[in-house]
Amino acid sequence: DDSYPYHISNVWAQPYRQQRILEVLNSKETFTVEDMKNLQMDIKNLQAEEFVPIFLEHLSNQPLSKEEQEAVNLLKNWDFEDDQADTAPLIFQTMLLEISDVLFGEKVSDEMIDLFEGKNQVIDELIRRANEGQEGPWIENSGGLSKVIHEALKQTIETLSERYGDNMSKWQWGDEHQLQFSHPLSRVSPLQHIFNSKDAMPVSGSAVTVQAARRNDETGIVNHGASWRYVIDTSNTTKAYHIVGPGQSGHFKSEWYNNQFEDWVTGDYHLTTLNEPINEDQTLTLTPN
Repeated sequence: DDSYPYHISNVWAQPYRQQRILEVLNSKETFTVEDMKNLQMDIKNLQAEEFVPIFLEHLSNQPLSKEEQEAVNLLKNWDFEDDQADTAPLIFQTMLLEISDVLFGEKVSDEMIDLFEGKNQVIDELIRRANEGQEGPWIENSGGLSKVIHEALKQTIETLSERYGDNMSKWQWGDEHQLQFSHPLSRVSPLQHIFNSKDAMPVSGSAVTVQAARRNDETGIVNHGASWRYVIDTSNTTKAYHIVGPGQSGHFKSEWYNNQFEDWVTGDYHLTTLNEPINEDQTLTLTPN
């Protein structure tokens, strides 16, 4: 609390993952191993659940083009899950980037933006306060919240149409949200295909879902998430369930180097046991030297 004498930080993670975990844990008394697996792979986006209604309210008083109305309808019918095959998550996530551009793009240099830690949290709070009637100078100077959101939607449609064509129904979140476990030596271009034996895969989730999958906004490649997912029923500690991405070995020639790549995307957990052999045909022998 405020009596703590030392500075920790001015920048905090957005609270949506923690809020979703509490939402699920408060929904019932007893949970199974399967429930916990599902929670770790949960892709409900509470940020979208908070802000999409605000967007829709402010867009309702704006003159919308046919394409803009189509995007609005997709947001209206969205279940707020960041499914890689859906269009609405891509529209929402791109709108957040475009809102930042509308507010700061022509007013703040790229060098200053790079120093702007916690920008996402700040934009969230600017929108919240403006929606409650407390428009600060950033939003006021950009024409007000309704105009900011409308301009962001317009730029979103222009950006995505240029990348993926005019057929909005074919846009997918997975187009710009993909998983690639890159070996450090793959940065040397002639070695890229030697060390990265699997192509990038579309993946669900986002930075604010329990299934943490934060992307690089410029490349679309997920660069932050759980390296190890683990579930155990503590009433039976002889077995547990794991996903280690991309695999248990760090050697790119090993068959276990990236054999859990797809499992990380799909949530296919691996059983480990202390008292039962997984494969009767394999025996590990430890021989003293």
